[in-house]
Amino acid sequence: MKKRKPLTDDEGEVRELMSADLNDFRAARDILSPSLVQKLTFRGRAEQETPTKLRITIRLSRDVVEKFRSTGEGWQTRLDELVGHENAERELRRLIEAGRLPHAILLSGPRGIGKATLAFRLARFLLAGPEDLPPERFGETEKGELAIDPESSLFRRVASGGHADLLTVERAYDPRRRRLRSEIIVEDTRAIAGFFRLTAAEEGWRIAIVDGAEEMNRNAANALLKILEEPPWRGVLLLVSHSPGRLLPTIRSRCRHFPLAALGRPLVLQLLGQYRPGLPRSEGEALAGLAEGSVGRAIELADAGGLALYRSILGMLAQVPRLDLGELHAFADKLARSEAEDAYRACQELLSQFIAKTALCAAGRPFEPDELVDGEGEVTQRLAARADPARWADLRDRLGRDFANTDQLNLDRKQAVLGAFFAVEEMAR
Repeated sequence: MKKRKPLTDDEGEVRELMSADLNDFRAARDILSPSLVQKLTFRGRAEQETPTKLRITIRLSRDVVEKFRSTGEGWQTRLDELVGHENAERELRRLIEAGRLPHAILLSGPRGIGKATLAFRLARFLLAGPEDLPPERFGETEKGELAIDPESSLFRRVASGGHADLLTVERAYDPRRRRLRSEIIVEDTRAIAGFFRLTAAEEGWRIAIVDGAEEMNRNAANALLKILEEPPWRGVLLLVSHSPGRLLPTIRSRCRHFPLAALGRPLVLQLLGQYRPGLPRSEGEALAGLAEGSVGRAIELADAGGLALYRSILGMLAQVPRLDLGELHAFADKLARSEAEDAYRACQELLSQFIAKTALCAAGRPFEPDELVDGEGEVTQRLAARADPARWADLRDRLGRDFANTDQLNLDRKQAVLGAFFAVEEMAR
């Protein structure tokens, strides 16, 4: 892999790393704090030498460039914060100190609340060996915490994906389609079995993290189950899942489950202000409400213009049962562009979220008095009166499957957006 060059762009808009390994993408996503990165994407190279050779593009704000230049921290810059899950962290620390750490742990909860952060904190803590590591490699930790010194070499090795006793499994890059696969395949989980058969390189723990465990296909899940049936000595399997109900019951039953709750709206607003300090408070409050307890989602919505998207969605749904076809086609055209990937994803989530609110309203749940966007309550209540809650719930599930099929089969995104709004129109007639 080529040596990383320092940032030299005066504007700091684009930085490309050529011939970078897949671990660099993981490292960039893990190391660079959301407060520093405006956009992180990757795409395959036509002239790639191996299936794992990628081009990584990082879009940085100008203040980040100045921070890189002034501190020389480079890729090691990171805010390794874990907020809102102190009880789970203390319980894991207690199990370690008591010598009763389970061989398999399931961390579940909504997307973007810190599950992967907790998993990597635990992995670093175990690999550091708090009982016998010298002070220069292990930072001081308060009682119950799992944090280690971010300046230690171990922290840097884990962040860069260079620790021999840590394996991370997630959806892999598909060189044929030049994008991430839609699921974790059996070859990915079989790699875990081979990893655990090896002797620990540093005579300590061996740790495997499956990020997005619900994305395993059936064969991959069965291969993982065989590992759980014969747990390795001094090996820990950490499963991070946004939808634990999609996991095999036999997998869930063999794991110690730590369900992590969504963050409170005030905490999301506080973190959003920390990560996106230039955001007006009124927009931050609305985004914190739309994020439903996920600071990661709040940041994604802020970067994708989620608030303006939600206003556009409500504006078009306010016209139901007679949609403005010209406005709808213009909206769908905009989302179907290749550079509108984030906005397209945000639209899916916001439309699904609105339909879920409509179903709850149809079931008799009163609408919250504080609207996130002007007119939200009126549109929700009017549509809720036009169909029973079961039909709205079925529509939400059907649209989710339609959008998933669009991605998996590489169908026209514009048609997916149009079909979703036409389905809402049909339901309200």
